[in-house]
Amino acid sequence: MRPISLTPSINPYALGSVLVCFGQTKVHVTVCEEKSVPPFLKGTGTGWLTAEYNMLPSATHDRSKRERQGPSGRTQEIQRLIGRSLRSCLDFSLLGERSLIVDCDVLVADGGTRTAAISGGYVALRLGIEKLLSQGVFSASPLVRQIAAISVGISPEGAIVADLDYSADSQCLLDMNLVFDSFGNFIEIQGTAEKGAFSQEQLFKILESGKTSCEKIFQAQNLCFIKG
Repeated sequence: MRPISLTPSINPYALGSVLVCFGQTKVHVTVCEEKSVPPFLKGTGTGWLTAEYNMLPSATHDRSKRERQGPSGRTQEIQRLIGRSLRSCLDFSLLGERSLIVDCDVLVADGGTRTAAISGGYVALRLGIEKLLSQGVFSASPLVRQIAAISVGISPEGAIVADLDYSADSQCLLDMNLVFDSFGNFIEIQGTAEKGAFSQEQLFKILESGKTSCEKIFQAQNLCFIKG
């Protein structure tokens, strides 16, 4: 795996925030609160979480245009993955009728931006929940599980490679995004063979590699909450 860095509470205006770095990939993640919920939840007493993902024009080798006309299909797919993953962390009946918005802005993209956003999103979300708890907003924490995400692939030589950077991702025979909780359970599995096919044995090795990698991410996340 590439070196992992999680710098918490870097944004003074957000409820929770973190700068998450996996190698050269850098994502700024914030959590904000809105005291409203989507129409289908009004009057239910339960809350919601949604995610937005954005990439700065200079985040990639060649400048990319800003999505001023709305998110592209790729962006929407990534947002949904991040949102689904982070919603698994919450008991919405304890959240009350409020929404938490997770904004993930990619500063530098060198592969694994969506998985970095999920791993950093958990930290920003927990920081935000802890702030609301300290303000007496909740009687009990709505946070029910810790999650982390990682990309795993198969190299042209057949090796299992965790935490793919751009170069490895562009050449791999398979690219899989895995989301785990800290109990070793799966939250989401996304995988496609780019060339040919992969075996059940390779799949098991990929899942095991992802689980081992996420254990390292959990350790890095937990360091953000050790009080000095």
